[in-house]
Amino acid sequence: MNLTPQQQAAAKEEFARVSRREFLIASSAAVATTGLTSGAFYFGYGKAEGDPVRVAILGTGDEGNILIGALNPEYVEVRSIADIRPYNVFRAFHGDNANDTIIAMRKGLMNVYGWKTEDEARKHVKVYGRYEDCLANAIEDGVEAVIIALPLHLHAVAAIKAMRLGLHVLTEKLMARTVAQCKEMARVAALENKLLATGHQRHYNILYEEAMETIKRGTIGDLHYIGAQWHRGNLPGTDSWQMPMPYEVSPKDPQAMRLLNDLKSLRVKLNRASGAEIDRLQLRVKQKELQIRDHLVDAAKFGYEAFELKETDGSVVYRGTALEELIRWRLCGRTGGGLMVELGSHQLDAASIFISALHGGAHQHPISVAASGCRNLFRYDRDTNDHIVCAFEYPLPGYDPKDDQLKRLKIGVQYATINGNGFGGYGEVVYGTKGTLIIRTEKEALLLRKDAATKASAAASAGPTMDTQSSGASQSAAATTAVRDVSRGYAEEIEHFAWCIRHPAPENKPRCYPEVAMADAIIAHVTNISALNSERIYFKDEWFLVDSDETPEGDKPNIDKEEYK
Repeated sequence: MNLTPQQQAAAKEEFARVSRREFLIASSAAVATTGLTSGAFYFGYGKAEGDPVRVAILGTGDEGNILIGALNPEYVEVRSIADIRPYNVFRAFHGDNANDTIIAMRKGLMNVYGWKTEDEARKHVKVYGRYEDCLANAIEDGVEAVIIALPLHLHAVAAIKAMRLGLHVLTEKLMARTVAQCKEMARVAALENKLLATGHQRHYNILYEEAMETIKRGTIGDLHYIGAQWHRGNLPGTDSWQMPMPYEVSPKDPQAMRLLNDLKSLRVKLNRASGAEIDRLQLRVKQKELQIRDHLVDAAKFGYEAFELKETDGSVVYRGTALEELIRWRLCGRTGGGLMVELGSHQLDAASIFISALHGGAHQHPISVAASGCRNLFRYDRDTNDHIVCAFEYPLPGYDPKDDQLKRLKIGVQYATINGNGFGGYGEVVYGTKGTLIIRTEKEALLLRKDAATKASAAASAGPTMDTQSSGASQSAAATTAVRDVSRGYAEEIEHFAWCIRHPAPENKPRCYPEVAMADAIIAHVTNISALNSERIYFKDEWFLVDSDETPEGDKPNIDKEEYK
């Protein structure tokens, strides 16, 4: 539901008034005088001390480019990168020049480190195709740690090989494709005494930390419900996960033709351009040309596979190539995990953060989940659902499943992630007996007190709004203040990872260490199983224990697999 501008201003001011720790009032001045980054100041790790951690980046696609854009050169020095697509290597150096908004997030190594040309950049950064070759040369290249942004099915094998070479690992979320793989990664990290972090960046987002502190203080009363959603307007032909295929291999794909048309349009603009606009358009043309030339990549040579999608009667309804599995890996069952892995894992992680505040900060896992998945928008060209809706039960303090009274101490968490309609965007709403806490798009936090009612009403001209007159006195709108430029947490998670490497001690470990990351993976994978089988699943404590061989998929962890050698 939407809030009027006045209600938004009041709710933002109320959250800011009650949530910030006292020392944050002067944080800007403190950061300036101490030389700390805002993340180091807030989360308590130290500043860089002139010895950046030397890393390799495995996978420089969309998410890899996000991580490159978040690098702080004072903490991290990139020595090498690996990607089998020249298109991604180009973006790794020059940033993603698709448009002005994207380049601001995916800046590229040249912008991060101040190199003027790609030739200059390549004097500092070695480029590999296969990630295995990058790892094989890591020690010679002076690499100490790797950042993994490969497709999901490669997280475990790349991380375990890296740790066995003596390298620390930060891998993108989800931790791994299966829970057994998560346990294998965690066990190897312990055996090799290496840091293993997973990129659930909400653990480094100041808004979520402040929200947890607000909940701990009882500001919104007793929590009794959490709702979250991630709604996207993706439709057939405009699906951001269905990346365009090269025309040479998929001439019937409408997105392939769009690639060609985009290139023609950019070339026309370049011919008419002048001044600095020429440089900008030349980058866009080059990037588009390389994306179209993906047809030259022999994906099967690098382990990607052709696939078939079948109906329950065994009839084949779709055939995809190895190149399609590479480019559209999020949509393929072998390489990705669908909506719950890519989106839901973030927001159920957020719910776990909120609920942990009730338990003194101790991470909690769900009691049960019931999920429904459906496919009613996209044609049968993928292994993933179009929509997933799920309901969880989490324990409240004092919960005891063996006691008839105490087993009722549960809190419900409802989550929906859909395509086809982006109304409401994404965010989380925490309902308490004294108020409501709303976090939207990882950037805005709003607090509605009990006396600012939360009854939804429909305004004739503005769509659904929050009616603050429905109970008690209305909340007066405070003067609007500028929205804080809150980091989503990518920079902070990398900084802290590097700082922990430079300051080895049992107490110095990433906030999303293996047990925490594995819990998030279990929630996502079990929800997918629940949706697939249309059944309620009760979570087993053994699933969340690294040393237990119990997994929801039934696979037994084995760190001696041939693929890990």
